[in-house]
Amino acid sequence: MASLPIIALLYDFDRTLSPKDMQEDAFIPSIGMPTAQFWHESNGMAEQHQMDKVLAYMYLMLKKSKEKGRSIRRESFQDYGRSVELFPGVLDWFERINNYGDQKGYQIQHYIISSGLKEIIEGTDISGCFKAIFASSYYYDENGIAQWPALAVNYTSKTQYLFRINKGILDINRDEEVNAHMPDNIRPVPFQRMIYLGDGFTDVPCMKLVRENGGHSIAVYQGQTNESIAALMKDDRVSCVFPADYRMGSTLDQYVHHVIDKITANDRIQRIYLEQKEAISAIKL
Repeated sequence: MASLPIIALLYDFDRTLSPKDMQEDAFIPSIGMPTAQFWHESNGMAEQHQMDKVLAYMYLMLKKSKEKGRSIRRESFQDYGRSVELFPGVLDWFERINNYGDQKGYQIQHYIISSGLKEIIEGTDISGCFKAIFASSYYYDENGIAQWPALAVNYTSKTQYLFRINKGILDINRDEEVNAHMPDNIRPVPFQRMIYLGDGFTDVPCMKLVRENGGHSIAVYQGQTNESIAALMKDDRVSCVFPADYRMGSTLDQYVHHVIDKITANDRIQRIYLEQKEAISAIKL
């Protein structure tokens, strides 16, 4: 039996699936710092030393943990993930969308592309819902202690993971294959079948790339729309904006269903075109 065609939903994490930065639910309280102070120190360090902001927060997490005598093992970060708050409807969102894809004859795959910490995401209740989690992570020594950043994902480097998903090359060490030529017709996840969900300007490169290649980009927000969200729509960087409400029947839920309907309809139209073109090409004129 042939495998079903794939529709990929791609998510940022912080303020897209969760209302806050993931460090704020449990990690920062565990080291006894006010949230604002942690980010002020992290951003100040990045500015002072010309550091990438992701590397700065990863360094500061290790430094503050050591100062407080806190465990900095992978399992400890995963424990923090169990406290991460999620937006309404997120817990059953994936199963509902998967079931709708099945009804349409498509396999739905979900991916995380985040500047947050992979180990914390792995501890959340939804970690098993994703085909792959592309996020910043640490190198651990033989004793399982975090030592050094193994991977830092910032807002510009996020775009490489779109191409990895597009080509089906999910192993981050297979760099040469990502850059190698692959005919569009054999790529497992065409951009036209991608739906990207993010919350703001750090997602703009991914939103723009997906949208310019025929996919769909959605910005989600908390509370009322603001100038930054309005600008994304005004500048055509996203397809639509919605409150971050993933519950059944919400405007976001309905819109994603409409997008899946559109993808399936476009695929049917394309198949009819190719079938007729092949049939006509066989006629001797």
